[in-house]
Amino acid sequence: MKKTLILLFITISSSLMAQDRLIKPEIYVGANFGVTESMVSFHPSVDQSFLKGYNGGLVFRYIAEKNVGMQAELNLSQRGWKESSGLYTRQLNYLELPFMTHIYIGKKNRFFINLGPKIAYLISEKTIVDKTVNSTETQHTTAIENPFDYGLCGGIGILFNIKGSIFQLDSRAAYSFGDIYSNSKKDYFDNSHNISLSVNLGWLIQVK
Repeated sequence: MKKTLILLFITISSSLMAQDRLIKPEIYVGANFGVTESMVSFHPSVDQSFLKGYNGGLVFRYIAEKNVGMQAELNLSQRGWKESSGLYTRQLNYLELPFMTHIYIGKKNRFFINLGPKIAYLISEKTIVDKTVNSTETQHTTAIENPFDYGLCGGIGILFNIKGSIFQLDSRAAYSFGDIYSNSKKDYFDNSHNISLSVNLGWLIQVK
């Protein structure tokens, strides 16, 4: 699964490199803010529902080719899991750096797709709900063991150019390859991947 996703990303990126270069590159800087829905893919499984959180940060976009460019972000992103029993919820706060290929259609107003890798680092964690009594479950009693995270993210959006300011709305899905808990033979969880969905509003300005 990991190799397939990485190969797909490389194939798409490579196929876009032969685009026509713009006479003058487009450079944008700005900020975005939105909401997230997240869970952790545990194996053995843990019965969950999506946990609502927030994310936001800085955006840098560089376009030198017709219909394709790159976008980098620096975000604070809330993730975690909410167990369906309602007895336990934990929030994970990450500093996140996505680095994506930006593909667009249109001139002034545009439809776009962002796709690429991301890395993240856990800066804090917080138990939001704990109604368990003397629980011995690993996900209740163990702090996050692997703060570094990495994976792929991608999504679609639309932007409007209004008097030189860019306002955009985009949705995104992210899948992590890293595990939040150790997964050696002696550990309980084989997998513990972050999964998240987000919807963001953004405001950018073009650097002359």
